[in-house]
Amino acid sequence: MQTTKEIIKLKDITVSSDGEQVLSGLDLNISDGEFVTLLGPSGCGKTTTLRIIGGFVTPDSGSVFFDGKDMAKLPPYKRPVNTIFQRYALFPHLNVQDNVAFGMRVQGKKKTEIRETVDRMLKLVNLVGFNERRIDTLSGGQQQRVAIARALANNPRVLLLDEPLAALDLKLRKDMQAELKNIQKSLGITFIYVTHDQEEALSMSDTVVVMDAGRIQQIGTPQDIYNEPKNAFVADFIGESNILDGIMHEDYLVEFFGRKFPCLDTGFDKDEPVDVVIRPEDIDIVPANQGHLTGTVTAVTFKGVHFETIVDFKGFKWMIQTTDYYPVDSIIGIVLNPEDIHIMKKSEYSDMFGDYSSYSDEFDELGNPEVDLTEDTAAEVEE
Repeated sequence: MQTTKEIIKLKDITVSSDGEQVLSGLDLNISDGEFVTLLGPSGCGKTTTLRIIGGFVTPDSGSVFFDGKDMAKLPPYKRPVNTIFQRYALFPHLNVQDNVAFGMRVQGKKKTEIRETVDRMLKLVNLVGFNERRIDTLSGGQQQRVAIARALANNPRVLLLDEPLAALDLKLRKDMQAELKNIQKSLGITFIYVTHDQEEALSMSDTVVVMDAGRIQQIGTPQDIYNEPKNAFVADFIGESNILDGIMHEDYLVEFFGRKFPCLDTGFDKDEPVDVVIRPEDIDIVPANQGHLTGTVTAVTFKGVHFETIVDFKGFKWMIQTTDYYPVDSIIGIVLNPEDIHIMKKSEYSDMFGDYSSYSDEFDELGNPEVDLTEDTAAEVEE
């Protein structure tokens, strides 16, 4: 089995600014050729982490290793990385070709090599024939491509990208997401990407690093982050989530809203308080007399591919995403399958997320309040 080589290692990184803790004991390992996205809200520390890797910020404590060598004190120009910022920092007095060639000329490379590299980079970013164009005649998307070409022309081992698509409109942004991923795959170099856009992170990345309050909350593949969030912050920040208080009575059995449900989770203490996550798209709506729970529709918003339906269960508002329309004041039932229920440990973020407003005491429970785990049910859950 082939092992992936580690290229960057951040060890116990601490940064403070004006008495505020920006990063607190951060550890992060990044593999060679990986597309890693640092994801989180404004002020979470993701851009600071990127700037530490690039050499623009020196940590108060901790180590920055590149290929096993500590480079925490090396200036940016001595690191095998290049950075693309939100503002592309192109030279307006230079044309496209000269912008892309700038770094190579500073390095004293030969004219023939520079010309060949510029042509190759412009082909890579789909700007063939743009060599003589002035920067101020280019669209935002074209300028972004020039910035990418200029950064890649220096043949960096690692490319750092600080929200480079933020200024683009939605359609162009999506087009450039696919373009960047294709470029990364074709070159095989490490991309470290910063964004606060969850969809962008999930669609582009090999690995997502979710951050909040200067700490890493979870690291994993996009599928792991979405399907197996570690705490209520991750569950709420990555997509929409209904997050409830529950009690894990035993393996495969959780209780919430006074009812017991089979689930797929194990490894919790007997009767341990937990957070229960149920994604809006995983909930099946059925006639009220057929549901495990029933509630009242309080709001409906058409989203194009589905209706975003808010339902009141015992004063707790759930979001349900469904292709069927249920008008306000409808009484509906819902069915929850074991695979629709995810259990998380309690954390500092418990009770902070998951309720889509809080009013109304209406709630209706049907008969059969307990779901017994017979041998057949347990076997089905394990499958």
